[in-house]
Amino acid sequence: MKRNVIVLFVIILAVAFMVYVGARVSRNNVQAGTGAPEQESALKGSIAPDFELITLDGKAVKLSSYRGKAVLLNFWATWCGGCKVETPWLVDFYKQYQPQGLEIVGVSMDDAGSHDEIAKFVKEMNINYTIVQGTEKVGDAYGGVDGLPTSFFIDRNGKIVDMTLGLRDRRDLEDDIKKAIAAPLLTASAGNTGAQ
Repeated sequence: MKRNVIVLFVIILAVAFMVYVGARVSRNNVQAGTGAPEQESALKGSIAPDFELITLDGKAVKLSSYRGKAVLLNFWATWCGGCKVETPWLVDFYKQYQPQGLEIVGVSMDDAGSHDEIAKFVKEMNINYTIVQGTEKVGDAYGGVDGLPTSFFIDRNGKIVDMTLGLRDRRDLEDDIKKAIAAPLLTASAGNTGAQ
């Protein structure tokens, strides 16, 4: 009897350890941006897909209207734990880098009909950048947005210079913002003829 209890205890510990390790590996893959390498490679270096979405106060926002500015396009949701951690960083980054030409567009991927929840989140988090309500179509245009938060760093020419999937280190986000801001604006004569 005592031996059976010990064996059962060892089995339970082994299963618990495997679940823990599996969760850590999965979490690290998402945080390291390795959760969807095909998504990253397909979009990085290409012109960001244009869209028109609606803000919480009913105004239409078109991504291409930000041409000439660096854009951090952040897909998020009110229920996303990583988004709650990341949002204050984005508020700070916007204050710091907006004078250098940064715009942040937060695309809420909350379910339709959650307007009040989104507005409450925006108020509680003191969000100072543009928030729009996302659609499945826009998410699909950006590779399906497999996890939240997901951010795309778009240079002044509308090209995606980097992306992150999952919660990343604050310093990594800031480095990607600097990369997007640093890219020079190309003129039509310099070869930038594509529309966003």
